[in-house]
Parts: sequence; C-alpha cells; structure tokens
Amino acid sequence: MTQMDTTTDTTTGATTDTTADTTTAASGGGEGSDGLLAPVPDEDGAPFFAYAARGELRVQCCADCGEPRFPPRPCCPHCQSFDGLWKKLSGRGRIWSYVLPHPPLLPAYAAQAPYNVVLVELADAPRIRLVGNLVAAADAALNSVPPDRIRIGAPVKAAFHATEGGLTVVRWLLERP
Repeated sequence: MTQMDTTTDTTTGATTDTTADTTTAASGGGEGSDGLLAPVPDEDGAPFFAYAARGELRVQCCADCGEPRFPPRPCCPHCQSFDGLWKKLSGRGRIWSYVLPHPPLLPAYAAQAPYNVVLVELADAPRIRLVGNLVAAADAALNSVPPDRIRIGAPVKAAFHATEGGLTVVRWLLERP
C-alpha cells in the first residue's frame, strides 16, 4: 500500500513528494531487528539482492546499447531502451571514497564506531559505484577494519553478508589484507 503526500518548504516554496510505502513503514521502515539500517528493495532493485543471495555481484545493463546502469531502473538513460539484463561482474573494484561517520546517527551504530562507509568503483564498470562497508570478513562487525588501513584506491573484492532481515548485502574486503 502506498501513501501519497507532498510537503512544501516554507523558505523556498519548493514542493517535495514524500510518498511513503506504508508496508515498509509497518515492518520497521528499513531498520532490522538489530537496529541497523536494512535495504528496502523495490521492483527494479530486487534482482540485485536475489543475485547477491547467490554470491554473485550483478548490475543491470541495457540489452540494446550494453551500458551498465545503477541504481537499477526501467529505462536506459543512454538510449532510452526498456530492455535490460543483469550482467555478472568480477566483484572487484577500488575504494573511490570513504567516510568514518561521527557521531553515529542511530543507537545501534554507536557500539561499532568508528566504522566505515566506502564508495567502491567497480573494475568491470568504472562508472558504477556501490556503497558498502569495508570489513575483515563477510560476517564481521562494521568496525572490523581499523580506520588507518583504509586508503583511497585500495583494491577490494565483494563479499556477501546475510542480514537478520533475510536480505544479502554486498560488503567489501581488502584484496591485500
């Protein structure tokens, strides 16, 4: 069930669509039982998580022009084709950027601070960058890699972590630990 609503910024007069999926809100609004944020896949993004559950990193590509697109969406931004396919990638990339959030925004993250959030540029699709965490092992805590070990440009490989909510998310491991 989707609830349609808009809000207006009183300083600029801009109107913002605040459409909310009430099904998601009723089930915790994207927060897992451990208090950590959990992805909420939509129809276009669901295959990404299905492949991740099988241990595969795939991105949506246009079936006509071959251009990769992320986040997944119905129409190719390059040629406007509605034909797509999911291409399997090597799972390798490099850290393009990172941040160490301070202070944590949610109580569940406080115990893991300092933790990292990395932006990884994929080796097979350099215009695609995925957000995740650099960890020592797929199921390790978010703070399992000391902050002084994180370097922009460091080679990484994908690892897959099953969350408490049943989704599998992509995390990142250093190629040279």
